[in-house]
Amino acid sequence: MTHAVPLITLDALTVGASATVVHVSPGEAADGGVSLARRLMELGFVPGEKIRMLKRGMPGGEPLAIKVGHSTFALRRFEAALVSIQPE
Repeated sequence: MTHAVPLITLDALTVGASATVVHVSPGEAADGGVSLARRLMELGFVPGEKIRMLKRGMPGGEPLAIKVGHSTFALRRFEAALVSIQPE
């Protein structure tokens, strides 16, 4: 019997931890009518992609520095909360 690791959102991932993207929830339309989910997916936050939390800014823990593939992105916590992940 295997124990599945529960899903969390990217904003809850600890610094230095890696995870796999499972789902990107739809967000509200941003400027120009493009949803945040679509923008995140265009950046590489797609199901199955490996990611790593590099750093949290101070004060308040924003922005979050996230490595996706060979690129690093800075996300706000509310943006990261749209990404469901499975920690490794």
